Amino acid sequence: MNSSVELQIKIGARQSRLSQAQVKEVFEALNTFYPHVRFDPVWIETTGDRDLSTSLRSLEKTDFFTKEIDERLLRGNFRVAVHSAKDLPEPLTRGLQIVALTKGVDPSDSIVLQKTHLPLEARIGTSSLRREENIKALRSDLVCADIRGTIESRLEQLDAGLYDGVVVAEAALIRLQLTHRRRIALPGASAHLQGQLAVVARAGDDEMAQLFCCIDTQVNSKSGKK
Repeated sequence: MNSSVELQIKIGARQSRLSQAQVKEVFEALNTFYPHVRFDPVWIETTGDRDLSTSLRSLEKTDFFTKEIDERLLRGNFRVAVHSAKDLPEPLTRGLQIVALTKGVDPSDSIVLQKTHLPLEARIGTSSLRREENIKALRSDLVCADIRGTIESRLEQLDAGLYDGVVVAEAALIRLQLTHRRRIALPGASAHLQGQLAVVARAGDDEMAQLFCCIDTQVNSKSGKK
């Protein structure tokens, strides 16, 4: 693709501040190769943004956070969508393809603390069974409690004293410039593809596949690029 050709791409993503930071990250990565490309973002509220009562413990690898965006992508409302790669449903929605999985940032989890330490039987906010198991492995006395909402909302609940600690992806803290928050690393496995971003297009959209392949770690790993 000619890197000097002006191209405006309409792009869909969740409306949260974290999602907006993720779109900016993809734009800046792509702009290194194609400085004349511009993004026209469409911010969308998904089921996962509206429904703050359903526990996420049994919802991994569903379209809870992607459904409305992918439906509009299939209708042609925009050319591509940007998702947290860990939020992609399995299998991917029919008619769509991943045109890039970004290198991403730190894939680990952290416990953001309300005070300087976790007291005995501290209440830890998490919405993931996997994270709950890691918390119990860290300290058996810790008490896990469901928490939902944006990163900012979760940290507000922490600061209000509703929790002694809240588990947050380190990638989210980095992207939201919240690395000044007091936290400890949560040992154990993190979610598959955590910290990476997925650019999704309609199947057969060769122009978008060609455009985004320069930031696709799947392509670069197969070709031996670092």
